[in-house]
Parts: sequence; structure tokens; C-alpha cells
Amino acid sequence: MANQQILLIVSGGIAAYRSLDIARRLRERGVAVRMLLTRAAEEFITPLSATVLSGQAAMTDLFSPENEADIGHIELSRSADLLLVAPASADLLAKMANGLADDLASTVLLATDTPVLVAPAMNVRMWEHSATRRNVNQLRADGIGFIGPDDGAMACGEFGPGRLAEVDAIVDAATSMLGAHVQKDGEPATKTSDTTDLLDGNKILVTAGPTHEPIDPVRYIANRSSGKQGYAIAAAAARAGAEVTLVSGPTALATPPGVRRVDVESARDMQAAVVEALSDGHPFDAGIFAAAVADWRTADIAEEKMKKRAGAEVPPPFDLIANPDILAEVARDTALRPHMLVGFAAETQDVVANAEQKLSRKQCDLIVANDVSSSGALAEGEVMGGDRNRVHLVSKSAVETWAEADKTVIAERLVEHIAHFLDMRSGKRNSRPASRQRATKQAAE
Repeated sequence: MANQQILLIVSGGIAAYRSLDIARRLRERGVAVRMLLTRAAEEFITPLSATVLSGQAAMTDLFSPENEADIGHIELSRSADLLLVAPASADLLAKMANGLADDLASTVLLATDTPVLVAPAMNVRMWEHSATRRNVNQLRADGIGFIGPDDGAMACGEFGPGRLAEVDAIVDAATSMLGAHVQKDGEPATKTSDTTDLLDGNKILVTAGPTHEPIDPVRYIANRSSGKQGYAIAAAAARAGAEVTLVSGPTALATPPGVRRVDVESARDMQAAVVEALSDGHPFDAGIFAAAVADWRTADIAEEKMKKRAGAEVPPPFDLIANPDILAEVARDTALRPHMLVGFAAETQDVVANAEQKLSRKQCDLIVANDVSSSGALAEGEVMGGDRNRVHLVSKSAVETWAEADKTVIAERLVEHIAHFLDMRSGKRNSRPASRQRATKQAAE
């Protein structure tokens, strides 16, 4: 992460003290950090502690004669590679969503053209208030990345969503958004090529994460998908110049910069969101269906929590019915089908054979398959939830096996593969910029 710099903006709230640990952890990964404190943040931490932990003088005042002599707030907004707001209070989120600029933090955020990641922290009632929900939706639509908040106990004594995400999760999300993921051995993953402009002018749909199928108001059927691979693909496609719509099941991952994100819960929610996105009147060039959609749901959802009966060891029965097959339905519908369809197959046995059957059954152009069995798990951790992957690309003409790599690298290589497919289909192979021809040639090899 050498030569990468983050401007860490700290707003008021008891969680502000954790920003000091965030700064320290980022510096451990080789990222330069400068901290900016709002007046409310100074009630919880001091500029001196922020200066010591970050290694650079902390900023606090919009009207500082020393810093504003050269329009310092503009320089601050442009010099960093990422603006990280942690914690982000309800007040600062409201200012960001409505374009207000009445202090140094909000002015810098309004003046920036740099990616922004926010980590909200506030009382549960504030987080769930309709005004905050509107502001969050607007910021996501504007391309602002989010990490958290988590559920948990709060300083006010209440419990629920609104707790600042864990420091490691925030640091992981921030370094990922910088575009060079730090592996566990401390070495940054190497990008396969310069993918800039590979998908310039293309529209890409990505699905990611699990689905939650409710049983009753407090229970649901789900799977172990983290959404990391799908989010990495959406981020890589956006960096390659595509207009990306990400339909996401429940995850705690930050929205990649420049990506339009639609949050869903169940398989039927995801089906509706996918159909709506593909029906906007402008055909999509590729659909990448990386979500791990639950195959079944309960036939009837209990309106009240299903109580355990005294002395009963047998759980109450419920019937399962099939969920919609979103990928197959899109493949069959000529009005919805993108030019290229990519499916994913997480298998525990006969990985390639099952992927080949799925390719035929789903009628798509490519299946990305991996082994998620205990015997096939990677040394660094399980595929589902881990940071690394090893995949097979299965098409009608060939099976291509890729070596184990960080999911960010897998995503970049897949984007190159998709760009090559789309170029060959449209006959644009010889009309691209030279940089794009080189990257696509590498993908083909």
C-alpha cells in the first residue's frame, strides 16, 4: 500500500475513540493517514492524540489562516486516495446527502472527487429513522461506500443496528477500496493488467451475497456466502469503466465506488430487482450472477415467532418449496437476457462435471465453478467468507482452470475475460485503444 493516503474524517460520538485504532491499523498496512476532526469529535478525542497516532498534523478548523492560505480544504479533498468517515454520525450523513458545507469535514466531502467510504455509528432509533434511511439511500445512489453499522450493545444501553463496524472490517474495506488488497502475509495482491477502459460504455449487472428466506419474524434459511467475490467483480467492472448495477443479498460489505447498489433479502426480492434492472429499456451487455440464492423457502411464513413447546424435542414441521431460478429465467427471456450471461457454481463434489451440467441447464455462456467442500477448502481459509479463491471457467468449448488467487485478482481476470467475449461478439477487437488490446490479449492467453 506504499504511496497510498487516506484522509480519516472523525465525527462526534462515543465511537470516535476507535478512530485512533483505525489510524494505527492502517499505518501498520503501510497506508499514510491524516485525520480530520469535527468540533463534536473533539469532545471525545483530542487533536494531539490524532496527530500522534496518525503521524500527521490533525485538521480541525475550516477557517485556519495557516491552512486556508492556499485553499487547504480543496487540497485536502483531492490529495488523498480515499476519504474514510469513521465514525459517521447521523448529522454528517445528512449534510453529505443534502450537499451542506458548514464546517471543514462537510466542505471537504462536498469538494472531493475521490472515493468515499463511511462507517456509520449512532443510536439504533437514529439509524432506523426514515430521514436517516433516505439519506443513506441517496448516498448509496451517489456512489458512497458503506461499511456497517453492526448490531450490538451501545453506550446508551440499547441494543440493535447502529454500532460502529469492527476496526478490522473497516480497515479491510478501506484497503480494498484503495484497489490493492493486502494479503495475510502483508504483501499486496498483484493486478493482472491495466483494466482501465476495458468495459467503457458497457452496462453490467452483478448479483452477490446470500438470500435470507424467512421462517418466522426472527428465523430464516440462509447460506455461508459472504458476497466478497461478487462485490470484487462489481468493483473491478466499475474500475474498468462499466456502468454497474449490483443486486446484493444481506452483507456487511461496503458498496464499491461508482456502483449502483440495490439491497434485497429473499430470492423473490432478488428476482424482482433483477427483472426491474434488466427492464429499464437499455440492454445490458453482461449479467454476472454470483449470488448464492437459496434453492428453497418455506411454503408458509409464520406471522409470530414459533415457540418451543414445553417438553417437546421435535421441532415444529414446515414445508419447503422451490425458489425461482433467476439465472435460468433471465436466460430464457429474450427481452431481458444480456449479451453475455455468467453463472456461478459452488460445488462439493465433481466440480467441473456439475458445472458443465449447470451450463447446459441454465443456458448461459459461462459458469465460474469452485470447490467449497472441506477437502477442497483453501489453505488460507474457506472460499465462502475467505479472501481467496480457485476457480474453473466452464464454457461450451473449453474448461479453463485458474490458480488460487485473491478474490480481487480473480475479479479482474474475469472482467478481462468478459471484455474479450463482448469484443469478439461485437467485432470491436481491432478498434480498441492499445492498452485495452493488451489487457484483452492477456485475458485470452
